[in-house]
Amino acid sequence: MTEPASLPLLSTLLALPIGGALATALLRRAPWAQWIALSTALLTLLLSLLIVTAFDGEETGFQLIDSANWMVGLNIGYLVGVDGISLLFLPATALLFCAAVIAGWRIRAAAAPLPPGLYFALLLLLEAATLGVFCALDTILFFFCWEFTLLPLYFLVSLWGVGAARQTAAVRYFLVMLASGVPLLFGLLALSFGHAAIAGALAFDLPTLLATPLPVAAQYTVFLLLFVGFAAKVPLLPAHTWLPALAMGAPAAVTALIVGLKLGAYGLIRLAIPLAPIAARDLHWLLAGCGTLAILYGGVAAMAHSNLRGVLAYASLSHVGLVVLALATFSASALQGALLQLLNFSVAAGGGFLVLAFLQRRSGSTDIAQLGGVMRSMPLLSGFFLLFGLTGIGLPGTSGFPGELLIIVAALHSHTGAGLAALFGTVLAAAAFLVPFRRAFLGPLRNAEIAAGEDLLAREKALLLLPALLILAVGVYPMPILELLRPTAEAWVAALAGL
Repeated sequence: MTEPASLPLLSTLLALPIGGALATALLRRAPWAQWIALSTALLTLLLSLLIVTAFDGEETGFQLIDSANWMVGLNIGYLVGVDGISLLFLPATALLFCAAVIAGWRIRAAAAPLPPGLYFALLLLLEAATLGVFCALDTILFFFCWEFTLLPLYFLVSLWGVGAARQTAAVRYFLVMLASGVPLLFGLLALSFGHAAIAGALAFDLPTLLATPLPVAAQYTVFLLLFVGFAAKVPLLPAHTWLPALAMGAPAAVTALIVGLKLGAYGLIRLAIPLAPIAARDLHWLLAGCGTLAILYGGVAAMAHSNLRGVLAYASLSHVGLVVLALATFSASALQGALLQLLNFSVAAGGGFLVLAFLQRRSGSTDIAQLGGVMRSMPLLSGFFLLFGLTGIGLPGTSGFPGELLIIVAALHSHTGAGLAALFGTVLAAAAFLVPFRRAFLGPLRNAEIAAGEDLLAREKALLLLPALLILAVGVYPMPILELLRPTAEAWVAALAGL
């Protein structure tokens, strides 16, 4: 762990969206709330890019450390920092929230009239909590940010969601995540108590816990508790039931955030595996089995769904299964691929749901049976959706291909059966996207609203152009990102192998 940063860049990054949320919460004039929210999101994005430039890619430890006392009696502190694993999630998160703010420019509450700034305030609070998950180096601070994401998401879905089932979807998501937080908290407490048994004092900061491995028996308890806690957020079967309901009931921009930011998979990489390495290696079959099951189930379920939102939601389940399979290989190249895939979700899956938000605004529906011929009246919208979908299935030349290739090669080497199943899953994923795309976007026009629909506005083109360029740039030349990830990935694997 390097010395504390002279400038509290990470603390400023967390404070910016909180300040923007306070500024927009009570505003009665919609234009002011929208512009303040957008300005805050853009400043957060710029600061996240500054953090990337301040990061030393050759170092493998935590950098840009900022700390303060919090609960001194329990040795719980405010401790934030980044390493190669968490660094790129900051600009990816900030970029996705910028897009969500712009996509919600004209959103209206489905329930009673509410202050227009409240929607944007909740988005910015969610951004602060999400960035906190990626920056936190104290396990209780991590848990605090993790749980705090539930509150803004609940209100965003229940108040601004789509259809009568939006409140049911919001409650289901809240209760599932709240329940999964119980084993997660127990696992984090077990870590601290285990450290106290070894060193004589409680510890909650991640660097100290990583330097003090638990006994093997305790590692099994900790790993299983953390695995169950993170599995619901990944999501892994059977804790995935909230995903399709939320995808259908949440505002499309909010769904883009939930699907694009895979906090559960990040939790496995950041906490579950490094803090219980022996148990994780012994239970590699659990990771590989759950990942493979998610790959196959997600592909089949996506093929059977009748709504484009559901198709993308189940496709994301298949894609994140590939990431979990990568973790079962304990390979540096596979971890690079997994991190690249998680970053790719922010761009591809998030972009896909944003396109669906624009489509629903024009046609009133994303149900496949009510669409058809969208390409004829909205070629740009259709083209962006096709690009994001092809990225999701790992088409060569897009950012989805390098990570997927690294994962499958590593899986075939260490878990041949699961690797072959993953290859079959890529075929299912392709069919799950291309078949509904053909039905919804090609063929004859059947919907008068689609026939009269306007193609992307200038604001919407600008919103989708940046992720599209990122997809193509990383797909053609992924080396800068892979090299930035490589030192930390190798150190992560070496730490597991040395215990």
